[in-house]
Amino acid sequence: MSEARLEILTRINRATAAGERPHLERPPIPVSTRPRAEIVAQFAEYAADYRAEVHRVAQDELPAFLTDLFSGQNVLVPEGFPARLFPQPTSRKPQATHADLAAFDAVLTTCAVAIAETGTLVLDHGPGQGRRALTLIPDRHICVVRSAQVVESVPQAVAALQAAVEAGQPLTWISGPSATSDIELSRVEGVHGPRRLEIVLVD
Repeated sequence: MSEARLEILTRINRATAAGERPHLERPPIPVSTRPRAEIVAQFAEYAADYRAEVHRVAQDELPAFLTDLFSGQNVLVPEGFPARLFPQPTSRKPQATHADLAAFDAVLTTCAVAIAETGTLVLDHGPGQGRRALTLIPDRHICVVRSAQVVESVPQAVAALQAAVEAGQPLTWISGPSATSDIELSRVEGVHGPRRLEIVLVD
């Protein structure tokens, strides 16, 4: 094992000795030719397959929908979430401790991009998304996704996230609620994160 490790490190050292990065040929990212409505519908279908609850809501109905959705609940809203969509400033605690976060019924965020072919949300933890702990500790995560944020493929999503990566922002990729089947292959949700994931897809 040590000899193999040494050989790998030696090759890496020789390849980078000149201080030049090897040139990598990357194929161009394919441009989607499918209708946008079809791509958005695929995202909603695949996200639901991962056991996320998907709500399709019109833009002008969103504030009332969110208010009804969280009626009587203690909701955490990260800094930068549009106040006009959910005007409850008392629930905004960006510096909440882990113990504080566990006391919230739910967290409400936006996202950076959504991927149709995998039903995945990606957060870059910019405005409206909060730090990573906010979407890991509360038992319920509700994410508002604009239909314009839905891309067809993973390569398109990676391209859309390039600025966040270059800025050193963390990325959180979410496909359905947190779940594991480690124990006797029995699925258990909520072990590593929220037990419920709800996507509010705004048309």
